[in-house]
Amino acid sequence: MKVFDILARAVAQEGVTDAFALLGDANMNFATRLAEQGCRMVYVRHEHCAAAAAMAYARKTGRTGFATVTCGPGLTQLMTALPAAVRARLPMVVLAGEPPLKSGWYNQAIDQAPFVTATGSAYHALHLPDRMPTAIRDAFAQAARERRPVVLGIPFDLQDRDWTGASALPTPSAEILPRLFPIPPHPEDLARAAEMIAGARRVIVMAGMGAVEAGAGPACRALAARIDALLSTTLPARGLFHDDPFSLNVAGGFSHEVARACFAQADLVIAVGGSLARHNADGGALWPKAQVLQIDTDPVSLSQGRVAAEAHLRADARLGVEALTAALPERAPDWRSADLAERIRTASPDSTRFAPEPGLHDPRDVVAALEAALPGDWQMVNSSGHCSFYVAHMPSRPQEKFLTIREFGAIGNGISFAMGVAAARPDETVVLFDGDGSLLMHVQELETIARHKMNILIVALNDGAYGSEIHKLRAEGLSDEGAVFGRTDLAAIARGFGIGGQTVTDLAALPEMIRAFAQTGGAAVWDVPISDQVHSPVIARAHPPKGH
Repeated sequence: MKVFDILARAVAQEGVTDAFALLGDANMNFATRLAEQGCRMVYVRHEHCAAAAAMAYARKTGRTGFATVTCGPGLTQLMTALPAAVRARLPMVVLAGEPPLKSGWYNQAIDQAPFVTATGSAYHALHLPDRMPTAIRDAFAQAARERRPVVLGIPFDLQDRDWTGASALPTPSAEILPRLFPIPPHPEDLARAAEMIAGARRVIVMAGMGAVEAGAGPACRALAARIDALLSTTLPARGLFHDDPFSLNVAGGFSHEVARACFAQADLVIAVGGSLARHNADGGALWPKAQVLQIDTDPVSLSQGRVAAEAHLRADARLGVEALTAALPERAPDWRSADLAERIRTASPDSTRFAPEPGLHDPRDVVAALEAALPGDWQMVNSSGHCSFYVAHMPSRPQEKFLTIREFGAIGNGISFAMGVAAARPDETVVLFDGDGSLLMHVQELETIARHKMNILIVALNDGAYGSEIHKLRAEGLSDEGAVFGRTDLAAIARGFGIGGQTVTDLAALPEMIRAFAQTGGAAVWDVPISDQVHSPVIARAHPPKGH
């Protein structure tokens, strides 16, 4: 038995059933043995996509994602995915390999640790074979406890040695990690928070991913109903209250017009299990008159350079909200009126008028047509970039059917996220909403999708440009030439990779196209030409035209 055999056994013992890989000298033997252990391997065409897919897999399953790449250039390709995973607090282990120790010089040799630690991830160089199985276990424990990526560098000449250590593996991390009960609120914290809520008139309960993970959705609804409050979520938790008539959907830069008007009236925002990021508060502009009460197991006052909360209740999201509900008297409905519910139900996320362009669609119309026609049980993946504002407003979609990871603001991740979700939910259909610029960054993964027979439909909103940049440049009165590329025939490219490809010229055809895709399954790209004159209100607020 070789060292790479015991490494594969150690990873498999950690419960890794799906892995994302690109093979090279420093990991190919290990990865081959891992596949023989029964792990489903998704062999991608770019290392970045292995890590990004593992991120989405971790978010969708709640488990630690796993990826493996080779040393040197294989590792440096991860430098965009790793900080995104750190900021999204996603547990992940990457076995990256290292150059051989026996070589005085090696072409792909590089000091790998500084690259990884600069992203906020942890790096461990494993150079003692006897300890490697325990170090792998420890890496999974660290990733789960600290909720960030842990990268393991193992020289491949050490991996190729005969295994001379013990045949028994260490106790897996799942058996040694602390098993803790949720934290209830302290009575004094609870009394202070209840007093603060009692003195507020216009309250919004805003839930984040902590509320999702704690199962606090029903508790948040009950609290809001009891104190005449409205509901909202952070972008990652979008859809948690999708069927509640008093849900304002997303809070932040992506908030729709009615939500912004309500937040402007609020005098208290109860943030449940959210990190209170700058975008979540739209830089502080979303709730200019409101104080923030944060309910979290690790509450903060400062977040991303601003005072994020004035008061805190340290507790598990569900237990904290339930305790508050029990401590507060019921209020008569005032803000929660039938008129407001109707406005929330019928109002457009963005009512700005743009001149129609022949042969091109308004992205708002595209998303509305998809919202009406797509089955409710399909998994939705929202990428990053200009088009993502529109896709965030699909109000009938529950949180468990929706995924977005935007904490690093990078485009080009959508196709990887879709593959991660497809691996996590192999029996479900995945729909990716992406822009042409983002999709083309890793369009080679269409081959991966086809080869692994993933059931993924990609809807590409094609404006022939980098959408955010052209609108910002135009607002600055500058030339947009550097961000305009022309409308690539994405449907033809998809067919070249052996999957379906269609150009959507008539939105009225979408219901029949969706029915046909539901019957056949497989993978396809639908190229939807959209106007490059329509811009989101996010752009309009951040970059008003010069002179305005």
